[in-house]
Amino acid sequence: MGICFDEKEKIFCLDTPHSSYRIGITDEEGFITHLYYGRRVPDSNVKQLLWRGFEHPAVYGKTGDQLQYVTRIPLEYPTGGLGDFRMPCLAIETESGSRTSQLYYRTHRICSGKPKLCGLPATFGTEQDCSTLEIECVDTSLQLTVILSYSVFEGLDAIARSVRIENNGTQRIRLTSALSACLDMPNKNSDLLTLHGSWAYERMQCRRPLTWGKQGIGSRYGVSSHEENPFIALMDHTATQTQGEVYAMNFVYSGNFLAEAEMSQQEQLRLVMGIHPDGFCWTLDSCEVFQTPETILVYSCSGLSGMTHTFHDLYRKHLIRGAFKDRPRPSLINNWEATYFDFDTEKLLSIAKTAAKSGIELFVLDDGWFGKRDDDTTSLGDWTVNETKLPGGLKRLSDEIHALGMKFGIWLEPEMVSPDSDLYRAHPDYALQNPEREPILSRTQLVLDLSRKDVRECVYAMIHAVLSSAKIEYVKWDMNRPLANVQSAALPSDRQGEVYHRYMLGVYELQERMLTDFPDLLLENCSSGGRRFDPGMLYYSPQIWTSDNTEAIDRLKIQEGTALVYPLSSMGAHVAACPSHTNSRVTPFATRGLVSLCGCFGYELDLTKLTDAEIGEIPGQLEAYHTYGDIFRTGDYYRLASFSENGEYDVLSAVSKNKRTAVIVYVQVLSQQKRAVPVIYPQGLDETTMYRCTESGEILSGAGWMYAGIPLPVMKGDYLGKLIVLEAMEDQK
Repeated sequence: MGICFDEKEKIFCLDTPHSSYRIGITDEEGFITHLYYGRRVPDSNVKQLLWRGFEHPAVYGKTGDQLQYVTRIPLEYPTGGLGDFRMPCLAIETESGSRTSQLYYRTHRICSGKPKLCGLPATFGTEQDCSTLEIECVDTSLQLTVILSYSVFEGLDAIARSVRIENNGTQRIRLTSALSACLDMPNKNSDLLTLHGSWAYERMQCRRPLTWGKQGIGSRYGVSSHEENPFIALMDHTATQTQGEVYAMNFVYSGNFLAEAEMSQQEQLRLVMGIHPDGFCWTLDSCEVFQTPETILVYSCSGLSGMTHTFHDLYRKHLIRGAFKDRPRPSLINNWEATYFDFDTEKLLSIAKTAAKSGIELFVLDDGWFGKRDDDTTSLGDWTVNETKLPGGLKRLSDEIHALGMKFGIWLEPEMVSPDSDLYRAHPDYALQNPEREPILSRTQLVLDLSRKDVRECVYAMIHAVLSSAKIEYVKWDMNRPLANVQSAALPSDRQGEVYHRYMLGVYELQERMLTDFPDLLLENCSSGGRRFDPGMLYYSPQIWTSDNTEAIDRLKIQEGTALVYPLSSMGAHVAACPSHTNSRVTPFATRGLVSLCGCFGYELDLTKLTDAEIGEIPGQLEAYHTYGDIFRTGDYYRLASFSENGEYDVLSAVSKNKRTAVIVYVQVLSQQKRAVPVIYPQGLDETTMYRCTESGEILSGAGWMYAGIPLPVMKGDYLGKLIVLEAMEDQK
């Protein structure tokens, strides 16, 4: 495993446990070509794949048809203007108006470890568990240097890719597209898999046949969006959870993105990912550098489960950081659906006292504690405590919460400003807006221009003051509207195409500063629910609010789509009020707890209004979370049955890395009168180990459970659930 260079054949070989990636350099021109990506092969020389059924370019040179060459050649990082009419990764415009660029190999280096990406979230690794290849390309006419970076990780079928673009010439160059990765592949009659959605229905799986032309997803919202997640995969028509080839890309970025598959007339396939070119234009003056965000490539020859395990392991080990990287997350109670804006200290303490008696570990104060914030029309940007609601401020409330034996956290929305705020009245230019038009409001708020250093300094001073005013161990960082009317008062007219990306860099800078100054803080990112659930946010916060839809049955589909790519430990999942505030559905308290057990566990309701029976269930739910939480956080996730597919029931499991324990969560959504009871087939067990089933008491080998299966418990009624545990027997003969 690792990276090497075959100097004789001019081929770079990147190998992971089950995959190989091959990059070639053409003899005549020095083009950087894509040769192969797929199941692991021992061969380095796979140049026979380069032309894929059409004639060598030397033939075209003799016939004067070089255009046929560049139209067909598979490239690692395609550029525009020279006859490759497929989607380019790099598009430029010079001062003379030229839009032509062409890259040639100049040199390369292979090193242990992985360099950081300046100002951007990215995977990381040590010299012992990671290797990096950097291929330096050059456009000699423009004196433009482009460095293609590839990193592989010990034991993982993943490749991290990014690009650094350097203007070494004297003229200004405008980047109109700077994508992060490209895959030129033969067409394998694949399906395209993406995650789409809307507010309260994020990350629904969409699988469809790939056909001619361009198909893909993207976001122009200024965030990765509810509507599309920065994930795309190509998979065999017959691929399932456990078998078939899958090629996947995931973008480590939280702003506008494009992920697109294009099938050409020659049935060649190009898959690209990066910052969305619409609304993007970056000026590179002489000696300036632009760094693209990172794209993660994952290959699986064992279906979607293999892909999922790679993403989960990579992100848990090489992306998530901080004090809670490898620690259990505290159970929490959030007051939002309990009180909304209508609370005072006594109301909050009454909820906290009930929570403390039940064993809940963290109390989170949500929106409404600052300025004149009695509804969502005012005070964002005025981060001073409303002492009418909270006499003694956050300090008093925090002290009283801690006296109950609980930790204390708060909600913030630092990226926003209300027109009805002291901050906006003093600095209206701090908001992103076009001075020639009326401001575009959403939730009666505007977006602060975090592309500006002075605005970031103002915002961070307020964040630092709040977090220093009391003992605060958790922050829920929210962002409740997309970007519109995107114009910065601090940039000239010809650089307004940089605002979206500079804004995102500003968000990353603020969160990095906060975590540096408060290293023990648990940060949970949120954006109107799951609008910004992406790998970029995971670099700063080990968990993200999955969706504003907290209703348990809807959450089955939302959490299934999310867990396809992102670790269970990253999903904020709370037991919410009933009837549901989202859809008025009535579900048992036990089922709501079971669904929430599969993520970062908490409660989002008024505990003082629960029945005695419901209050009595909380200690058992917390015990299950503490007993099995580490398995959900660190183990291998398997999708055993999908409610989104069968319409009746949902089954998932998490298996500890040592294969000693499998925790199975079964939810019967709709009760059905059937002749035969459905059987599920656990995965990930050791075949020769004997396991006891908590549900039936039966003892079978791992092979017995996996291949003979478990009949699902028969339950009368809708929305019922069971926790089934397979535990390895201590005395193994």
